[in-house]
Amino acid sequence: MPLSAWLALAVTGLCILLLAWGRWAPELVLSGGLTLLLLAGVIDVPIALAGLSQPSVATVALMYVLVAGIRETGGVETIVRHLLGRPRHPAGALLRVVLPVWMLSAFLNNTPVVATFIPAVLTWARRFKLPVARLLLPLSYAAMLGGTCTLIGTSTNLVVNGLLTRRHPELALGLFDLAWIGVPVGLAGIAYLLVAARWLLPDRNGARLFADPKEYTIEMEVDPAGPLVGKTIEAAGLRHLGDVYLVEIERDGALLAAVGPGERLRGGDRLVFAGSTHAALDLQQIKGLRPSTHSRFGLAEHPDRCIVEVVVSPDCALVGQTIRDGRFRTLYGAAVLAVCREGKRVEGNLGRIRLQPADTLLLETRPSFVEQYRHARDFLLVSEVDGPARPLHEKAWLAWSILAAVVALAASGILDLFKAALAGAAAMLVTGCCTFAKARRNVDTSVLLTIATAFGLGSALETSGASSFLAANLLRLSDDPYVLLALTYGLVTLLTSLISNNAAAVLVFPILMAVVEHFRLNPLPYLVVLMLAASSSFATPIGYQTNLMVYGPGGYRFRDYLRFGGGLTLVVGLMGLWLVPKIWPLH
Repeated sequence: MPLSAWLALAVTGLCILLLAWGRWAPELVLSGGLTLLLLAGVIDVPIALAGLSQPSVATVALMYVLVAGIRETGGVETIVRHLLGRPRHPAGALLRVVLPVWMLSAFLNNTPVVATFIPAVLTWARRFKLPVARLLLPLSYAAMLGGTCTLIGTSTNLVVNGLLTRRHPELALGLFDLAWIGVPVGLAGIAYLLVAARWLLPDRNGARLFADPKEYTIEMEVDPAGPLVGKTIEAAGLRHLGDVYLVEIERDGALLAAVGPGERLRGGDRLVFAGSTHAALDLQQIKGLRPSTHSRFGLAEHPDRCIVEVVVSPDCALVGQTIRDGRFRTLYGAAVLAVCREGKRVEGNLGRIRLQPADTLLLETRPSFVEQYRHARDFLLVSEVDGPARPLHEKAWLAWSILAAVVALAASGILDLFKAALAGAAAMLVTGCCTFAKARRNVDTSVLLTIATAFGLGSALETSGASSFLAANLLRLSDDPYVLLALTYGLVTLLTSLISNNAAAVLVFPILMAVVEHFRLNPLPYLVVLMLAASSSFATPIGYQTNLMVYGPGGYRFRDYLRFGGGLTLVVGLMGLWLVPKIWPLH
């Protein structure tokens, strides 16, 4: 192997390790690897930037706009409201959740579907006393299974098909070609969820993680005749209190949030502290403070106050930092009232808690926070606690009609998928189903950049000869086409459990193509299995974004994913490996 191939292999291996470590964002890691290869002369500029010009990448961006139109008009909420209903038994309740999610995810991006269902399912489970831990993880898995049913079900399907089309235009997949595999695999997966959830998932009730926000706050009042009147927060000794901190001051019906140390206290001020409720006795020892005997406003009832639950994303800037050192309140304009990790509240000094991905936070903030951070990368889920539901828009039917038209045009061959998605995205904007600003916020640029940079790394493996070297070593394991098909599923499933599914698929693609071209095999069944495996990240919470979204709200442990998701990985793999050769011959 030439030196360039060794460099490509070493950089790609380093990128995979860094992605699995999870300390840095995938697009940053892959961009850094691509830069190293470019500077080393392994690839040239056109190859490095080739991913940005791929039609499949542009199609992924346009699909985000289509999903934004559905989401902004309340299209998914309409379905949730009509389909959940009143369950008669636990299996029926689970079926009411997973079936619509599976169907919707065949045409919509999984993340907004799951983000819409989570708060609805939590409320629904609480109302009917259902074990929420037996609903949320199947919800995530159903979304992943739905993505395997159509070409637009996941961005990975579009990307792999784009790579295939560039090499073999005659083998390009149609919109519903994957349904021959995705639908029976999905039905088998749903059957597994219905049977195994009862035995392999914990039986936890549907109570909210933070049942009553007032449990996490202490309300004190400044005695009008006491010595604190006229003193600053600092002089009154209300800074650096240990296990509690001052969240806000209510004064004459108005809220003073994020008060500074120089703010002067007035008689009758109501002070809201967050942290350990055991510190209430310590606060009462401060002369001039007394327990609040009346509250004119409930914690979430003031028009300038909003109580929100958020799930921390791996991309959050404060992951690995403490709440105090990261200046959470200054950065987000929100005060942390409590932190929940693996279904349990984290005790102790809030300011010293070091944030981790999938932590669920209870925040006191302004109502504008929900809209501002609903699509931000910092949080996987933003849900207002007992807040008013977002009103359903009268254009929901129009948004669904536009999506249906895109599917019909692409499936019939009147337009190719890119042109149909482009026309649909334009229609969403022109008809007002989605504004340009919201469409821009909905486009996940990190995913697009990850795909584009992974293209460059994949091209480096191919042009340098590294993929041929890896393929030759893979061939030593077996030259049987069926065994190679199983190895493809196993390798991609393992990679996608550690790194993003898009990166795993794009990096394996050139190696897989070198194998099938050596044996003169039909590449289509192997690439379909690659797509299926890339959507089979069931065994860990870190492999897929929706798995992380339900991690905190469901109170799961890592072993829940391994035990419940491992079985589903096996079911999907066996079904796929049995069906694919029947639809597409291996030779």
